[in-house]
Amino acid sequence: MSETTTAAEVAAPHRYTAALAADIEARWQAYWEEHGTYEAPNPSGELAGDAEVVARPKRFIMDMFPYPSGAGLHVGHPLGFIATDVYARHQRMTGHNVLHTLGFDAFGLPAEQYAVQTGTHPRVSTEANIVNMRRQLRRLGLGHDQRRSVETIDPGYYKWTQWIFLEIFNSWYDPEADAARPIDTLVAQFEAGTRQTPDGRPWAGLSPLERANILGEYRLAYASDAPVNWCPGLGTVLANEEVTAEGRSERGNYPVFKAKLRQWNMRITAYADRLLNDLDALDWPEAIKLQQRNWIGRSEGARADFPVGEEKITVFTTRQDTLFGATYMVLAPEHPLVAGAGNGNGSIVPDAWPEGTHDVWTGGHATPADAVAAYRKQAAAKSDVERQAEAKVKTGVFTGAFATNPASGEQVPVFIADYVLMGYGTGAIMAVPAHDSRDFAFARAFELPMRCVVEPSDDRGTDPSTWDDAFASYAAKIINSTGADISLDGLGVTEAKAKITEWLADRGIGEGTVNFRLRDWLFSRQRYWGEPFPIVYDEDGVAHALPASMLPLELPEVEDYSPRTFDPDDADTQPETPLSRNEEWVHVDLDLGDGNGIKRYRRETNTMPNWAGSCWYEMRYADPHNTEALVAPDIEQYWMGPREGQPAGGVDLYVGGAEHAVLHLLYARFWSKVLHDLGHVSSSEPFHKLYNQGMIQAFVYRDSRGIAVPAAEVEERDGGYYYQGEKVSRVLGKMGKSLKNAVTPDEICVEYGADTLRLYEMAMGPLDVSRPWDTRAVVGQYRLLQRLWRNVVDEATGEVTVVDAEPDEATLRALHKAIDGVTQDMANLRFNTAIAKVTELNNHLTKTGGPVPRTVAERLVLLVAPLAPHIAEELWRKLGHTDTVVHADFPVADPAYVVDETVTCVVQIKGKVKARLEVAPSISDADLEATALAEPAVVAALNGAGIRKVIVRAPKLVNIVPA
Repeated sequence: MSETTTAAEVAAPHRYTAALAADIEARWQAYWEEHGTYEAPNPSGELAGDAEVVARPKRFIMDMFPYPSGAGLHVGHPLGFIATDVYARHQRMTGHNVLHTLGFDAFGLPAEQYAVQTGTHPRVSTEANIVNMRRQLRRLGLGHDQRRSVETIDPGYYKWTQWIFLEIFNSWYDPEADAARPIDTLVAQFEAGTRQTPDGRPWAGLSPLERANILGEYRLAYASDAPVNWCPGLGTVLANEEVTAEGRSERGNYPVFKAKLRQWNMRITAYADRLLNDLDALDWPEAIKLQQRNWIGRSEGARADFPVGEEKITVFTTRQDTLFGATYMVLAPEHPLVAGAGNGNGSIVPDAWPEGTHDVWTGGHATPADAVAAYRKQAAAKSDVERQAEAKVKTGVFTGAFATNPASGEQVPVFIADYVLMGYGTGAIMAVPAHDSRDFAFARAFELPMRCVVEPSDDRGTDPSTWDDAFASYAAKIINSTGADISLDGLGVTEAKAKITEWLADRGIGEGTVNFRLRDWLFSRQRYWGEPFPIVYDEDGVAHALPASMLPLELPEVEDYSPRTFDPDDADTQPETPLSRNEEWVHVDLDLGDGNGIKRYRRETNTMPNWAGSCWYEMRYADPHNTEALVAPDIEQYWMGPREGQPAGGVDLYVGGAEHAVLHLLYARFWSKVLHDLGHVSSSEPFHKLYNQGMIQAFVYRDSRGIAVPAAEVEERDGGYYYQGEKVSRVLGKMGKSLKNAVTPDEICVEYGADTLRLYEMAMGPLDVSRPWDTRAVVGQYRLLQRLWRNVVDEATGEVTVVDAEPDEATLRALHKAIDGVTQDMANLRFNTAIAKVTELNNHLTKTGGPVPRTVAERLVLLVAPLAPHIAEELWRKLGHTDTVVHADFPVADPAYVVDETVTCVVQIKGKVKARLEVAPSISDADLEATALAEPAVVAALNGAGIRKVIVRAPKLVNIVPA
């Protein structure tokens, strides 16, 4: 006996231990890989396979794309991966052709930042991270079809990301068709004269640049000078969704400012109605649907034009019935009519203050241009959330301009104020201070007039100067609203809205319209590590799409991967991209195949955001090696096409975190709809069923300085927690390397085995609920596997101990109840309760003490197989089977044994229990009443008293009320 071998190990050399688990798991992982156990055949193409398997019902099961972190996985990361693997295994065993794989969303900021810090090329570090994560995931026994795995950084993959971008670039949204159509169909309308150019000139008479500018107003992917979120600390612009509520970058926590830059955008707003309405057909959590509905933010109202000299200010309002009450206007500081203040670029801002301008309106500045410029700079330093907060002090400045109220004809002053945003409506509002609290506060601060046009329902009267706040109501009557040719007085709100909207439309100064909170998707990043745009510019600045034959446009090698970053607080800076410094790559001579021969072009030096590759990866999983198309039509139809119960098609089950409610999910839906409209895919939605898993949390321990200390080295004693003798605090939080509480799956696999880790993560609680990690509790699932092993294998000899004997009735009932319960739990992703039922059955077999009947042991192994596949494979083989358990049939419950043979019925008299009866579950109310009244204990308790009422709730309750 060696020094490290215990007496127990000598006595039970075949006990299920961590070492044996490691051996079993390594062998079966190699077997699955060698035999292609998890390979799902396609109906055609390179991955076409067994026709009989293709003929089965299909299941497409996905996890959200992981990012290959350099820190590798901690035990919180695989929660969703294990869950989808369990579900996928169960679906295979119930006769489905299952597509389940996992790729890597590998472009993005972390790898680039690491490259900047270390000088390592982002591809080198990212690929090394992928190798490590693949190793960790393989060790967990995840049943992925490795042939289908993709990486967004593979040029063979991002070729098709670029191709999709060009399809979107070369498309426009046709309102009549309510769908995207090729841009050539729009050009044909201009050429034929069925659609007029903006100034009425014929299409043939326009220059290439003029044509490009017109088409840019329609394209679904377009470049424009627009307000953007500029982050000097990162050296890049950010999408709205990448800016926190505090106005800082999601990555790095740097300040974010509003700036005007030329950037690529996706016209996702064209799909706002469809993105909103099509949510109804999806099997998604209501909370996620609500977040998307709120983000899209549909509201009905009207647009109205307020003339300002030669210009006009267009507003969107949902209360057009209060138009007569508009006594001033407010523009967003970024509004184009004030952005050119003082330089003659179409600004409404005059050179000098109008005579009689109130001092409080000027902000103490000598000229309107000075006031506007200073205020715009002040507003740029605030986030949208800060600007919309209910601040006690309202800020703003008079532009020096007056607009004409189209209803009353009155001249109303035009202000700029930070509570109005360019991101909503038109970036301008008609202020009705008597009936809007923010306008009321602003009017009070700037001594502006108010007019009551909605009759108050209380006793405040109709003079707003005596009010404490605005009066807002949809149930009141309109007053003080009569003009030269229209009167709304006496109408209700709904009637007034309809009348004024018609009046505006008849005069060509407005119309009823729908507005959305949703903004177009900012699609440019000033980074290196992203997909290059397949766009080049000619000498006139016209954008040209590269032909498909030139794709992929690969990233060039560069020495400096970092964009130029600036003082995080310096808003007056401009992006400088890494690609722009590669002169040989930027300026190229190309023949684009358009008949113009070889010309000199300049490449786009921004790159796509990291969201691009994850907008369509589900399609590539279906047909990953296709070099002619992003996915073959019949393969996409097979895996994702519409079918009964899934009218929009999509992946059958998509599991991931709720934090992607807007960003990824909304973007992917948009791309799917465009590709569907253009005839490339049959599904108009990417993901039919969405399930949000919870988070595995961990305790964070901090010393007196608030610094996190290693959780593994903290001792618990006397009701407190101590690190190196010092008392520390404990709170439940995220798990992560920076918090020094991360536990890697490798650690648990070494100590207990991968099957134990899988069981523990699934048993911790409902999948959609967050739960704390407790390494000490892992041993419970380890012991379950040891008991399972002992019920089949002799620990001393290694021989199988099952017997070819019929199980008794109690065992049959325990078995079939477990099968029935586990089957239902698997279908509904209730893996924690499925494990509880397996444990109950296993404990029943342990308590019987004798050898386990073979038929019971085999079914128990099949129940365990989706959850703990390695030990299940080993026991299945030991039980004499030569095929893999992965494709064995999942057991089916016999209904005769699922129903309890008897149930306990409680008999009460005056609410007190007098007897308990064992009765058939199917007993009728009449039979149960007769049985209860004949029960000796009941007869004795009544002692001859009469009965006023008998309440029967078969089969579990009889309540007797004596006379």
